[in-house]
This record gives sequence, C-alpha cells and structure tokens, in this order.
Amino acid sequence: MMRLKKGFTLIELMIVVAIIGILAAVAIPAYQDYIARSQVTEAVQMLGGGKTPIAEFYADKGYWPSTAASVMGNTGPAKYVSTVSLTGGAGAQTSSLTLTATMRDTGVSSTITGKTLLLTTADGGKNWTCVSGNIDTKFLPAACK
Repeated sequence: MMRLKKGFTLIELMIVVAIIGILAAVAIPAYQDYIARSQVTEAVQMLGGGKTPIAEFYADKGYWPSTAASVMGNTGPAKYVSTVSLTGGAGAQTSSLTLTATMRDTGVSSTITGKTLLLTTADGGKNWTCVSGNIDTKFLPAACK
C-alpha cells in the first residue's frame, strides 16, 4: 500500500522563509526611500505656494519681503515641514532670493530630519529653481531634479 505525502517538508518551508527574507531586505529600504520622497514633496508644495505672492511683492515694491509669513500666510508647521523662511535676499533690493523649507525634527523619515530644501530665483521671481539644501538628491521629487 502506497501513502501519499501531505504537507511540506522542513527544507521547503525554510526555502520559502529565506525567499521572503530576501524580498523584505530589498523592499523595506525602497519603501523607506519612497516615504522620505513623499514627505519632501510637502516642502516643494509649500515653497511653490510662495512663489507667486513673493514675486508679486517684489514686482510691486521693488524689494523682497523681510519674512515669508508676511506674504505667504501660513509658513508652518505643517505635517512634515517645520518652517518656510526667506534666507537669502530678504528685505533687500537685490533680484535674487532664496526660500527655505526646513523639515521637522520628529515625525519624518530619519534620512530627512531637520534638513532643508531651497527654492531660488535670480531674476526677481520670474524663474525659480528647486535646489537641495542638504537633502540627499535621491529624495527630491521629479520637479526638483
């Protein structure tokens, strides 16, 4: 009389566990990078929201505002961004300006904690360039690359 095997052998189960471990080792870091990139997108959106009112201020007055909040309104804190500030050219009559978004110290991916993203203009707000302050470029959204 012949018996049929039922179930899996120990070696088969160990192979499945090893495969799952390898997949997890690859997927988890990729997912963490994805999360950081999505959090940096909030900074890009906040900076983008300030381009028009700040450029209009400069076009009207001939100098940059001294603070971002005086023109933009809410400049933080947001879910992932602690502040948006004017760091270069604020209050000056120069045509260049830098808007800086600083990521929060808590509640964000550890790879971008407290780091900055910059939005710069050198022509009075007509053209803006997204620049990594000290955020690794792999975390920048496509709009900033």
